[in-house]
Amino acid sequence: RPLLPTLLTLLLSATSPAAMTGASSAILSSSPIPAGPMPTLDPFLFVVYHKDAYPAGNPAMEAPRRGDGADFNPSAPYRMYHGENVPGFPQHPHRGFETVTATIGGEGAMGLIDHADSLGNAGRYGRGDVQWMTAGKGVCHSEMFPLIEGEKDNALRFFQIWLNLPARSKMATPGFAMFWRNTVPKWEHLDGNAAVTLWAGAGYLGVDENNRPPKDSWATDPANDVAIFHVVLQPGGKVTLPRAKIGADASRSLYYVEGGAGMEVDGTAIGKKVVLNVDAARDLDLALSASAKEAGEFLVLQGRPIKEPVSQYGPFVMNTQSEIQQAFSDYQQTKFGGWPWPRDDMVFPREKKRFAKLNGTEVLADDDESCSV
Repeated sequence: RPLLPTLLTLLLSATSPAAMTGASSAILSSSPIPAGPMPTLDPFLFVVYHKDAYPAGNPAMEAPRRGDGADFNPSAPYRMYHGENVPGFPQHPHRGFETVTATIGGEGAMGLIDHADSLGNAGRYGRGDVQWMTAGKGVCHSEMFPLIEGEKDNALRFFQIWLNLPARSKMATPGFAMFWRNTVPKWEHLDGNAAVTLWAGAGYLGVDENNRPPKDSWATDPANDVAIFHVVLQPGGKVTLPRAKIGADASRSLYYVEGGAGMEVDGTAIGKKVVLNVDAARDLDLALSASAKEAGEFLVLQGRPIKEPVSQYGPFVMNTQSEIQQAFSDYQQTKFGGWPWPRDDMVFPREKKRFAKLNGTEVLADDDESCSV
């Protein structure tokens, strides 16, 4: 007889509204955001959120302090990374995947990125621009953050995302694209409290067309439903992210990188920085309480998994260990075309405006036209 109330309690708790909500939630898993690279799902390999409060630079666009070659201190106001005097990443090789560097504009976002590569392509971008590079069979590039502003701060925020390539494209000819901020589509709620920038992907939130990635990208085929969104909610803001066009055949992850308490995802309170893997076959409601003390920001990564073996060592991502060994051998012998620039940490003159140089042709950001190959 004493067991009966206990059994009834267990049965009732298992079918309570709270239990049923958890079972039916669109959130499949949740984990804290670590310092540095964040976990990803196939077809993505890597993502890191850069947020550096760079101060004013000297006449050589250098930082006030010198780097030690590996400055990644998450507690510092800014990092030098692998740079010595100019923060950033001097020339280094890649093979077998793509990099997407999506910068965040807005008030106070004055920082810029200088790109140079072994094919002679180059660019200066930031403040909302997006650069997309297919490493393919191999390329060397540098990514430096010159402190161009000499009288005010050079705050810089961006995501670097690595998107895998299928085996058939890992040895493709390298590709390069630059999407200027005024060509990147953005959805905004009429009340001004919600905005979604669509760095990649179309067919969502009224955006039927988007910038074209390099031709061998996994994202170029619409059937792969690759999407990269930046969501910003002000207090009281709401947005519903539509289900993936390919439904459960896509992976979808949300990264809550800015904000605090008051955020809800599919009705579940999110009170800290987390990575959420969610059911891509369902619409997803995001809402920030009107009483929240700050805005909330998400990165959304979505796409059809490639479902191939991944063998990675540092800057090379292939399908087998022997292919990794071949990548090292090829790089040692060819340097992936050599380095045509006068310095490993290539930066361009301070007075140079935002630009992209592709196959010898230079395009300025003011030309209002993105470029891709």
